[in-house]
Amino acid sequence: MTSESDVLELGPGQGRAYSLGRMRAVFKADHDESGSRYAVSEWWLQPHCAGPGAHLHEANEELFYVLEGTASILVGDTWRTLSKGSFLRIPAGTMHDFENRTDAPVGLLNIFMPGGFEQFMPSIVKWFEDNPQD
Repeated sequence: MTSESDVLELGPGQGRAYSLGRMRAVFKADHDESGSRYAVSEWWLQPHCAGPGAHLHEANEELFYVLEGTASILVGDTWRTLSKGSFLRIPAGTMHDFENRTDAPVGLLNIFMPGGFEQFMPSIVKWFEDNPQD
């Protein structure tokens, strides 16, 4: 049985924030709040910012919703251009990446299912600190 105390409400900018060079991730809900069922995060990319690099998740599906700007998202071998309000589902096991190829900031809402990805954020932040991007 759930109660009102189980409700999670966060305002703009609130959550666990991680700086990744010219990207910023803000985790709104993850394993603690969802019982590892999902992780919800915002990803903000400065103009002309490369993303995390092409990668895949063997057992995790991802949903992306463009909050702001125009994002370039790699799915398999194809780069797609998604404008504000666009939605994309990436099945588990699919190579993907995202970046900002424009002169304006890009914001992405990401839902990662099942959750658990967020536990790697401290090591990912460390990698970006040790490998600054242009």
